[in-house]
Amino acid sequence: MTEQTPPAEPITYASAGVDVEAGDRAVELMKAAVGRATRPEVLGGLGGFAGMIDASALKDMRRPVLATSTDGVGTKVAIAQALDVHDTIGHDLVGMVVDDIVVCGAEPLFMTDYIACGKVVPERIAAIVSGIADACARAGVALVGGETAEHPGLLGPSEYDVAGAATGVVEHEHVIGPHLVAPGDVVLGLASSGLHSNGYSLVRRVVDAAGWALEDELDDLPGTLGEALLTPTRIYARPLLTLIERLRGDGPAAAGVHALSHVTGGGLAANLARVLPTGTLATVDRATWTPPRIFTLVGEAGGVPREDLERTLNMGVGFVAVLPADHADTAREVLGAEGIDAWVLGEVTAGEATGGDVVQGAKGVDGGAVQVVGEHP
Repeated sequence: MTEQTPPAEPITYASAGVDVEAGDRAVELMKAAVGRATRPEVLGGLGGFAGMIDASALKDMRRPVLATSTDGVGTKVAIAQALDVHDTIGHDLVGMVVDDIVVCGAEPLFMTDYIACGKVVPERIAAIVSGIADACARAGVALVGGETAEHPGLLGPSEYDVAGAATGVVEHEHVIGPHLVAPGDVVLGLASSGLHSNGYSLVRRVVDAAGWALEDELDDLPGTLGEALLTPTRIYARPLLTLIERLRGDGPAAAGVHALSHVTGGGLAANLARVLPTGTLATVDRATWTPPRIFTLVGEAGGVPREDLERTLNMGVGFVAVLPADHADTAREVLGAEGIDAWVLGEVTAGEATGGDVVQGAKGVDGGAVQVVGEHP
């Protein structure tokens, strides 16, 4: 048996690259922000092994349905790291998670986050969590727990990634989706705040190929390129819950919002197709809106084919609502009061599409079809 000679200096967790004390300092720095992202149902405080929620209110519901979602921010974190700006990424994370939950009509209740990094820099971790907490407060969601993991040797000292999961609830009879959509419904587009958190592998490739710097001020972009790329994802949860409640009123679920779609990976057509029933076609007209400059700039600089742009980026439409035509004006008013521009993109009809580019179902969903026609102004 070969004898082992111990190293001259003892190997500790700290010398291996993990700073437990830095993690503790990060927790202290984030306490105040996390304390703002709460709800009356939250039990306990920061630092427990698990976040706890008093679920006794669910007893008053006839048939409560829990909805859950998990997601990350993707390679947008590379932009935050390059600019050393970390307090907006949390808004992206919350938006990507809670806005998936509201699609079925559920109210997001609580969320947890996970941050993996090469080195714990307390101020940086606190900035990320502060953004998550601020966004949770804006969405009416409690941040009940999280984890920060230091992975030296796997991630560089300035590298990190974020992910999160949330849970919500909806009364079964108030679940919305394809089962409510009918021919004659209109498709309402809700403006995005920018690129949101999808397609950054494409966008970053274009930026590199064009030789742009994040500090550059490009034509028709407000501020710098980096500021445009780091614009936080719009959080739609509360405004959409207000819209659902307003249009439903005291009537049946079918009287209000019929379906919602979060326009993320796959673009407008693919995500809308997921919430349409088979045998229906939504025709969306590009002439109804003008994509913000950041989208056309990426397309022009990279020579990106339109079909690739449209299935990768949201093109200025961050969310879609499908509802009866006679509710469209009220819906626009409600959303406008919440600070969200909305407009009619098109309509739903029965039957199949003829000619042109058509998306039929998406992401494993055997849904309806979407055809995008026309040209942007």
